[in-house]
Amino acid sequence: MIVTVTLNPSLDRAVEVDSLTRGEVIRAATAHLDPGGKGVNVSRALLANGVPSVAVLPSGGDEGNQLIRLLEAEGVKVLAVPISGRTRSNITLAEPDGTVTKVNEPGPVMCGAELDEITDGVLDRAGKADWVVLCGSVPPGLPADTYARLCRQLRAAGVRVAVDTSGPALREAALAGATLLKPNREELAEVVGAPLADLGDVVAAAQRLREWGAGTVVASLGPDGAVLVDADGVVTGSCPVERPRSTVGAGDALLAGFLAAGARGAAALAEGLAWGAAAVSLPGSRMPGPADLFRHDVTIHPRPEGRLPLPPSGPC
Repeated sequence: MIVTVTLNPSLDRAVEVDSLTRGEVIRAATAHLDPGGKGVNVSRALLANGVPSVAVLPSGGDEGNQLIRLLEAEGVKVLAVPISGRTRSNITLAEPDGTVTKVNEPGPVMCGAELDEITDGVLDRAGKADWVVLCGSVPPGLPADTYARLCRQLRAAGVRVAVDTSGPALREAALAGATLLKPNREELAEVVGAPLADLGDVVAAAQRLREWGAGTVVASLGPDGAVLVDADGVVTGSCPVERPRSTVGAGDALLAGFLAAGARGAAALAEGLAWGAAAVSLPGSRMPGPADLFRHDVTIHPRPEGRLPLPPSGPC
């Protein structure tokens, strides 16, 4: 069983448009409303593929109630902690060529007492969990080391912890000894303070996170695949998508697949890539099930020799 923690969940409305023109009235082709937030998506992807998971999250206002109803309709087990603020809503505009424009609200301010209640719920369930996954942005009102403090508590209890966040919170999670970190290319470049021009740079940046204290690093590179760096070495892989529809949640699906496959080595990276690519082929923030997976299209590479260039950043 995998416990996910999403401190800043959302309602995600995804709208498909023929083209996005600023200042114009645009007719939507389709629209989807899905539960949102990185950890929420990890739980949804796991459940869609038969892996037990519990999603722990704060819930506030009518939006929070709707989020819980959507998750329960998908069969996701939810531990929702009431908060005084309102759960945020996000909007995604997807164009036919795969271009995605996303508008994210900052989310509600959370207080220490609300965080303590969430922490108690996580620690109560952690003993029966294979992994605890801490995901997403840190809400307004909470310090950047919020995930790091929870990580230390869980690691002290012998629990494996995966963290997918960004900025100072990502650095703090590495310093706290997270078992696994899952940044994308932009998040990895930001945390080490240097551009990542090629795969050699990506590997070096991932190794730096390991030097800070992280165990394993899986860096998702959007259409360029992903890189796994751990104590056993380096593995790279790719899984192209001919007709991308939405990149929202693709990295979350990748993380879910990697964890579901044992979170170690080339086979786990291949499974993660298959899940992530499948998510890109689906509308909105839909999570893939077994029939959607791209396993036959995954290519796994040994450690890259030399310094292989990365193209300009694409969808992640």
